Amino acid sequence: MKEEFRILSTTAILGYGFPKESFEEGMKRHPHLIAVDAGSSDPGPYYLGAGVSFTDRDAVKRDLEIMLEAGVKEGIPVVIGTAGGSGGEPHLNWCREIVEEIAREKDLHFKLAVIHAEFAKEAVKAALRAGKVKPLAPAPELTEEAVDATTRIVGQMGMGPFIKALDEGAQVVLAGRTYDPSVFAAPAVRAGCDKGLAIHLGKILECASICATPGSGSDCMFGYIGEDYFRVEPLSPLRRCTTLSVAAHTLYEKTNPYILPGPGGHLDLTDCKFEQETENIVRVSGSRFVPDPYTVKLEGARCIGYRTVSIAGARDPIMIEKIDEVLEGVRARVADNFRDADLHYYLHFNIYGRNGVMAELEPTPTTEGAHELGIVIEAVADTQKQADTICAFARSTMLHYGYEGRRATAGNLAFPYSPSDFHAGEVYVFSIYHVIAVDDPVAPFAVDCVDL
Repeated sequence: MKEEFRILSTTAILGYGFPKESFEEGMKRHPHLIAVDAGSSDPGPYYLGAGVSFTDRDAVKRDLEIMLEAGVKEGIPVVIGTAGGSGGEPHLNWCREIVEEIAREKDLHFKLAVIHAEFAKEAVKAALRAGKVKPLAPAPELTEEAVDATTRIVGQMGMGPFIKALDEGAQVVLAGRTYDPSVFAAPAVRAGCDKGLAIHLGKILECASICATPGSGSDCMFGYIGEDYFRVEPLSPLRRCTTLSVAAHTLYEKTNPYILPGPGGHLDLTDCKFEQETENIVRVSGSRFVPDPYTVKLEGARCIGYRTVSIAGARDPIMIEKIDEVLEGVRARVADNFRDADLHYYLHFNIYGRNGVMAELEPTPTTEGAHELGIVIEAVADTQKQADTICAFARSTMLHYGYEGRRATAGNLAFPYSPSDFHAGEVYVFSIYHVIAVDDPVAPFAVDCVDL
């Protein structure tokens, strides 16, 4: 039997942190790879569109310092995917500056590969005209107008660009938007590991110790790939992997528990088996990769205006009972007041205590039994000033709105903050959430290498 391929996953997202003791435990196991997923679309489209990271720079630098010093010293590749949180050019440059800063300060010398993930609008429109772009439900069919209105477009790269970078001698690989498992799977597949096992393990390691119990996004996890299995092991004595915790995490963010689609194919987990090898280690086998026509997931964001938010609370049981009537009246009053102002706006009230978390998906949309409500008033308009106007008027109208049974003449709302209204700035939505067929899985993702 050949040697197991060993992977140290440091944290769920670069910048979320990890105990140095856990990292040192991982290094004692002599990993062949140190890798981390640095981003996600979970925080929403703003960060992609605005070109900023949702992770803190100092926190990212702290994590990278530990990883780079250990990796360069021991000659272990360090691979980072979805740099800067969203993986566009500004995010990639932001993270690259941190890597270069650490190299200077710590006098580290290594070859750095930077892999770009942005797609040019003209290239997407050409593919659209050729019938190579399809929506991911529930996204609508893409149009050229929607492409033109999009601020930034990135594609989720698969394993190919990482393998190319490592083949060119890179010791540190910094990539733009990435299919999450790729940073862990690509070096393993390059070393001869089974693709299905490598991708499945990568899907688990990309969230680090979230697959353990108790789970944590701020702790390390270790993975081993053998000929027909992989193993996962937490590196903190506070955690352990169980068949339940690892199997449950395999189902994380899935619409189908057996079929997991990705670039160039899908994982078939129909015959997957989870076994408790030791008190802390789970062994997994039976994961199969099934090739499909190669597609890359595209993500794009466009700006739709500016947002102002006001947060308030209500405790009058009569108002709580009549909250729908109050909201309808406030909306009507706002519309009437500005009917001649030619304002284009969106006004929304998020009610916490009644479907504030799940919105229309809430199975019990009622305020029955609630003694207080949290209310978030949100206004979105073409300019920040217009959003301020709509939010302020909605807030003041709701504050003094009269409803049947109201006994007091004081305000209806309690405000935890002064000032009560917050300028949230630009608002982005996902305007592209589609897949694009590509002939070459590496060609769309340029690889630049430099010696630091």
